[in-house]
Amino acid sequence: MPKFLIFIFSALMVGLASCIEDGIDTSPSAQPSFSCDTLDIGEVFTDELTVTSRMTVYNRNAKGIILSRIAMSGANASLFRINVDGMSGKEFSNVEIRGKDSIFVFVEALLPANGTDAPVDVEASLDFTANGLTQSVVVSAHGQDIERLHGMEITEDTRFGAGKPYRVADSLVVREGATLTLEAGTKLLFRDKARLVVYGRIVSDGRPDAPVTLTGDRTGNVIPGVSFEIMSRQWGGVEIMPQSKGNVLSHTVISNTTHGVAVHGEGGEEPSLRLVNCRLRNSGGYVLSADMASVEAYGCEFAEAATGLVRLSGGSHRFDQCTLSNHYLFSAISEAAWNIVTPEDGVTETALLATNCITWGLGQELLPKDISGRPIVFERCLFRSAGTDDDNFVNCLWDADPLFYTVRGDYYFDYRLKPESPAIGAADPSLSECPLAVDFYGVARAADLGAYVFVEREDD
Repeated sequence: MPKFLIFIFSALMVGLASCIEDGIDTSPSAQPSFSCDTLDIGEVFTDELTVTSRMTVYNRNAKGIILSRIAMSGANASLFRINVDGMSGKEFSNVEIRGKDSIFVFVEALLPANGTDAPVDVEASLDFTANGLTQSVVVSAHGQDIERLHGMEITEDTRFGAGKPYRVADSLVVREGATLTLEAGTKLLFRDKARLVVYGRIVSDGRPDAPVTLTGDRTGNVIPGVSFEIMSRQWGGVEIMPQSKGNVLSHTVISNTTHGVAVHGEGGEEPSLRLVNCRLRNSGGYVLSADMASVEAYGCEFAEAATGLVRLSGGSHRFDQCTLSNHYLFSAISEAAWNIVTPEDGVTETALLATNCITWGLGQELLPKDISGRPIVFERCLFRSAGTDDDNFVNCLWDADPLFYTVRGDYYFDYRLKPESPAIGAADPSLSECPLAVDFYGVARAADLGAYVFVEREDD
């Protein structure tokens, strides 16, 4: 080979090698950086392996660095497990991060039962040593003991208390003749597709300082910044069967369901379900539906549902001081906030009186649009649409914005009133039958429309 070709070939090889070989920086100043100072796995159930949480380790230097050691430390180190770039182990040595590159570190935990009703904080350190210096990221988890229910049927009067949360693995069934009472502060956590089915009776005795909660059992975030708290279809929901009567839910939050609360009736005037200061939200269908059943709702919030908020078919219904607002995030809303089924064969007419209520949000407000001549009355209610009063709409506020604190784009849903809200002082107390003197948050009732009484905040 001619000498000049040998020279060119050698130069190319040296240049190629220099592109591939970043070199290793051994200076103490060459250190990694991290995507977080604390990796919080969140609230987890004891005696169960958690889902994995992820952090990123960056090398922002031009040359590569060697992490001579990656390991957990501290008294609780053995409760956590780590995975570095796809490899599991307790400790890792000589992990290289090329210049301007990064690696992933995954952490999971298995916390033992702590013997208490409240979550217990557990922490350890995840140590990274490079070029003689060690940096640490705090890893934390909050271990919650739970009562695990599998295939449970309530056949006699039973009370659930506000100690450890109850997790329902499949379904919880209240048989005919039995009453399930949920004491203030009780939490029921349902696994995917689990349901609460009531043939007998359910009584929920929540308070402003200790509401009863029925929700899915997943904690933490779906993706960074988006909590499972706002996700629907995490569990089936509540079904109240035709023979069930006299159900009362007070200060109760039911969320993250597939079909919300579904009440199946046989007609008649006796209320199948009374809701007082409740929050029904985040459903893949309706948050409340009633077929041939009577429902009373006082001071309640109905919010965020893919199909619509409230569906009524037959029966006689009373809604007072309620807020209906739909800002569902994950699909187009297919129906309306109020869906009042037109009578058909085998279905009786639906009677509804709604007073001092707010209807707001995305999607339609009312289906069908024409309810003239039907026993459906909205009196002193606020609507987004620019309608007019008639026999079905009496002394209503039209084309009005209630000015909630909700910011849909920030995943923030708060249906309390801002200081400029036209709903403040706009209710007619003479129409109200709300059986409690306070709202969900314990604020004394006032002449404000909707579920919540206006209270000025420091940041207003």
